[in-house]
Parts: sequence; C-alpha cells; structure tokens
Amino acid sequence: MDKPTQQRIDKLHPSVRSEVTLIIEECDKALTGKAKIRITEGLRTIEEQNLLYAKGRTASGKKVTNAKGGQSIHNYGFAVDICLIIDGKEASWDTKKDWDNDKIADWYECVKIFAKHSWEWGGNWKTFKDMPHFEKRYLNSWQKLSKLKKDKTGYVILNETKDEEPKK
Repeated sequence: MDKPTQQRIDKLHPSVRSEVTLIIEECDKALTGKAKIRITEGLRTIEEQNLLYAKGRTASGKKVTNAKGGQSIHNYGFAVDICLIIDGKEASWDTKKDWDNDKIADWYECVKIFAKHSWEWGGNWKTFKDMPHFEKRYLNSWQKLSKLKKDKTGYVILNETKDEEPKK
C-alpha cells in the first residue's frame, strides 16, 4: 500500500479504516502484474464537496458530481475513489486493462473485492455512473447520516443498533 492511500485511509471514519486497509491489501495481492490500487479521494470536507459540485455549473469544467456539500457519503468518511497505479508511476482509470494477464480486468478484480466487503460501486449506478467510487452505506442515505451527532473529532456517531452498525 502506498503512502497516499494510507494517508487517505487514516482520515476515513474510524469504523471503516481497518476494513478499507484489508480491502486495499486484498486488491494489491490479487493484482499480480504492474498495477496496484491507490485511493485518490476519501474523506471530503463540505467546502471541497461544494467546489466539486460547482464544476460544470458555476465553475468551468465537466460535471463530476450531483452531490452538494453534505450530500456525499465522502463527507462522512464512508466513501473512497480509486485509480490504478501502473509501475509505481502512472495513474490509470482504465476499467478494461488486464495488466496481470489473468483474463480478468484488474479494475474488476478490485470491484469484486469491494463487493465482497459490502461496499457499493458507483459503476453499478443507473444514472451518473461513477466508476472510481465505492461507498459503505450506513443508514442507507446521506440524509440520515447528516442528522447524526458528531464526536469531538467531527465524525458522525453511529448508534449501537442492529440496522446502524457497520456491515461485516
């Protein structure tokens, strides 16, 4: 696991850090060629989210999100975006390339590993597909997450009830 990925994991919600570490380790083990996984985005502030939302609307560029600040699972530390790093240098978002020649696209090897851990993939969304995006859904929505109290470090406090606990 590279340093940027570890730094981004360290900022995720504490309840998912060890699981994301495990997922990244499993992806890197599965990718036996020159590709390795990197988390490019993790926890995102409301301000950062609003800047992304402005792209293609009030700021130049292509639309990259439909979520305003507070409406993204990133804002609560339960989402990551990934890329593949090729030969330790070049970032790739190629979902079809099979760098380890095992007849399975490297990207989809990672998609399967995230799915095994009950992470939702943005590539499965019906509209506005977000191929690099994976999220752990708690309480099923950002609306419910936004109503939770936060601890002194700013993370939402997950209640200890069955429907709100992280899925294993």
